Amino acid sequence: MHVELPEKRYYGIGEVAKAFGVNTSLIRFWEKEFDVLQPKKNAKGNRKFTPQDIHNLQLIYHLVKERGFTLEGAKTHLKEEKQKTLSTFEVVQKLQKVKAELLKIKDQL
Repeated sequence: MHVELPEKRYYGIGEVAKAFGVNTSLIRFWEKEFDVLQPKKNAKGNRKFTPQDIHNLQLIYHLVKERGFTLEGAKTHLKEEKQKTLSTFEVVQKLQKVKAELLKIKDQL
């Protein structure tokens, strides 16, 4: 999944949930379940996600929603094969971008 977010230092939970097409409750749940997600919280307790958090969320989304991993399976996979998973995930993202560009070109013909 390629997430469209403007380039910023921090993102609110609402805009993150909207970009992923999920409820904010799922983002909060994943935050509790996955150690790699540690958004900053301001004085009011509002979560502020960094670009690294967004990248980790994309990886979690990919494993759970697209590849059908259970939460425990995704956690184990992230711990044991994180580098391999990251490499595969990054290749898939690049291929999806290329596909989108090729479809744009096709539509312009």
